[in-house]
Amino acid sequence: MLDEDFKVYLIEINTNPSLDCCCPLLERLIPEMMEATFRLVIDPLFPPPESFSQSKYSNEEVITVNKYDLVFDEHIDVPYMTEILKVRESYLAKLLKNDAAH
Repeated sequence: MLDEDFKVYLIEINTNPSLDCCCPLLERLIPEMMEATFRLVIDPLFPPPESFSQSKYSNEEVITVNKYDLVFDEHIDVPYMTEILKVRESYLAKLLKNDAAH
């Protein structure tokens, strides 16, 4: 991933991602990660019914806060990136034109 300053971030690489809860830390983290993922991805598309009770479906450590960071918002970032690409294309065209003239 790249940020607005084109700094590179390695998000994660897995040859075989595992959701195995083989230790106490993973027993806590993996269910929380799955819960946060479903809330972030599924709930906006298919909101839980008003009568839905969290306590019936999960333990007392239910995630109430989204722990993900939004790194790309298409409504904000696409126009910005499109403008950057236009400037880049214009700059490259000028370079090519100057190079052809010499």
